[in-house]
Formats: sequence, structure tokens, C-alpha cells
Amino acid sequence: MTTHSVFTGLKVLDASTYIAGPAAATMLSDFGADVIKIEPPGQGDPQRRLSFVPPSPRAEANYGWHLANRNKRGMVIDLKSQATTEVLKRLVQWADVVITNFPHGTREKLHLDYDQVSSWNPRVVYADITGFGDAGPDARQPGFDLTAFWSRSGLLASTRDAGAPPTVPVWGSGDYTSAVALYGAIVTALYRRELTGEGTSVGTSLLATGVWATGTLVAGALAGGTPFELHDRNAPVNALTNPYRTADGRWFMLATSSLHWPGLARAVGRPELLEDPRFADAEGLLKNAAAVSEVLDAEFRSQSFAHWKDALDRERITFSLIQTPEEAAQDVQLRANDIVVPLEGDSDLKETVSSPINLRGVPKVAAKRAPDLGEHNDEVLAELGFSPADVVRLRSQGAIPGAPEEEAA
Repeated sequence: MTTHSVFTGLKVLDASTYIAGPAAATMLSDFGADVIKIEPPGQGDPQRRLSFVPPSPRAEANYGWHLANRNKRGMVIDLKSQATTEVLKRLVQWADVVITNFPHGTREKLHLDYDQVSSWNPRVVYADITGFGDAGPDARQPGFDLTAFWSRSGLLASTRDAGAPPTVPVWGSGDYTSAVALYGAIVTALYRRELTGEGTSVGTSLLATGVWATGTLVAGALAGGTPFELHDRNAPVNALTNPYRTADGRWFMLATSSLHWPGLARAVGRPELLEDPRFADAEGLLKNAAAVSEVLDAEFRSQSFAHWKDALDRERITFSLIQTPEEAAQDVQLRANDIVVPLEGDSDLKETVSSPINLRGVPKVAAKRAPDLGEHNDEVLAELGFSPADVVRLRSQGAIPGAPEEEAA
């Protein structure tokens, strides 16, 4: 039985690759949208072939693929074939939302630009994501999260310690962040369509979401200031917001303020620090941050994390263990809040990560495995009104894969 959800009946054509566009479509599917993903013949979406470390238990159990493409039906069609246009046209006419990340120039050649798509379906919400936006000298440049989101935005230069070179951030993190922005644009456009009856074109870029993520620093630069210095944990700007290491080798992030300095001094067993004139007020704590850091470093290195967890909790000091991804995967908070959910339909992958959008009291649909390459070709073509003879013809014309004689009988 199909569970009725917020987007039950909403039809989405996912004509995008890699992560950001597909993940936005997945978020719609989490609330019941019927998503059809189209891929090129051959090896399909490059996301199927990305290498992950550590590797999955078996090559075909690509957990990244299932994360960005669960709950979808999959088709393989050759958008470069002229014969495919009639299939694409029916898919667009079927859809409420069309998502693409083909760059400007390429999308026009594939009949996936907004002018073409909206001429087939004026009510469609056309959503695209680019690397660097629609205008400017780099509008047609390809962009990935490492380049457009992280590097170009100022974010990567800011997320390192003083003296350390830039490093490679978590794979796909900018893409998944951008997917939330694209989802928000789509939902806004759907609401507008409810009010006006009109479709529209919406979108974002990896650069735009990267600059938004770096917004505090970029806004400060726009104001003519230099609002940020690279962090130095031995001489931090604020020793009360700083990572520290415990006796058993665990790192944790202290994230408090001068308002909680008395409680922190008690927690580390150094109440006499409150009488030290260097640390008497917020100004002094900042001016003497290196000295504060030295004191806290020595104290935190003297006991285990379990000890400090109890001591800091008693004083209601904000902190967090810096967990590895493996530890995060086992964190009880993730399952208590359905951040990690079961994945149905795959014998090796039992769980996946849910999207961060939640409507309290409205359940998401169960997460089901991503489609095999071209798994739903025949099913969708039949729904679109193509007869078995039409399918044979489309195969003979190269619009869809498979030998024509397979259907002749």
C-alpha cells in the first residue's frame, strides 16, 4: 500500500548527474514524489562509478549512489539521439518538476533548456544547478563542490589552522549542502504555482551556496573589514572556543563564552583562576587567550574524556567530542531522530542517511534502494503511452538501449 505523503502525486524528472541535483530530487522523493531519473547509455550517471574509501562490501553496493538516488525509478535514454526527443517531450509533459545540471550550451543541444522544456509544459518548475551561476565570464565553466563551493567561495581558505596548507574537505559536502538550497527553490516555486498557476525557472549554483556558507566572513569583507584570522589553537582568538585533547587521546571542541567562565574554572578544578586579574572579564579573557589556552590544555590533558564529560556537563558547559564518521554512524542520536534510516531492497546495504528536512507528524516514505541502470525503461515507456512496437522502433533508432529484435516477438 502506498503511503500518502506531502508530495504524493508530484512528478519529478531528474535529468541531473553526480550529487547536488539528484540529491534535491531524492529529498522530494522522501515526501512521496514520483521521481524518474534518466541516465545516458553505457555506464550511466558517473556517480555510479565514483570510488569511495573505505570501499563498500561489494562494488555494486555503492552506498553513495543509494544515498543520492534512493526512491527513484531509473531509465536509460540517449539524449544525443534525435529519436529521443519524443520520449523526452512526453517525460517533460508528464512532470511537474524537471531538474538538470547540464551546463549552459550543452543543455540547449539536448533539448533541456528552459525555453524548450517550458514550451512543452508551461506549468513545469524547471530547476537547475550550475557551478558558477547563469552570468559572468565563468557561467559555462564546469564546477564541482571542491572547486566552486569550497575553493572559489573563500570557505576552504578559512577552514584550516594558521600555518597549515589547505586540505581536501569531505567529498560531496558542498553538493549535499547545495541540494538543500535547490530543494528550497523548487518548493518555493511549487508554492508560487499554487498561487498563480504558472511554472517558472529556479536554480542555484555551487558558488552561491558556498558563499552563503562563508557568509559571515564574506559579509565582513564587504563591509571593508578583515573579520577572520586563521585559527591557531595555541594562541586562539578565543580560548573558550577551541579544540582540546584529553589524557586518553580524544579531541573535543569547547564552544562556550566568558559568561560561562566561572563554571568552566570550577569544572577544571581551578576556581582560583577567577581571582586572576588577567581573566577578570571578557576583555581580559580575549587579550590573554594564549594563557587561557595553556592552562586549559594542561588541565584537559590530565584526565580522560569521560571525566571531562561529567565535569563539563555538571556545569552546563557546551562542548562536543570530535567524532570520526564511524563513531557518528553509531551515535544513538542519529537513530533516535531518524537521521539514519533503514534502506529497503538491497541485501548488503541496510541503512542510509536521511535528508535533513522534517515535518513533525508527517512521516517520510520508506527509503528504497536506488535503481539499477535502466531498470524501469519498459515500465515508464508504457506509462507514457508508447506501444511495444514503438519501443522496438525507439531501440532501432538508438533512442534507448537494447536490440530491437528483443521486443519483436
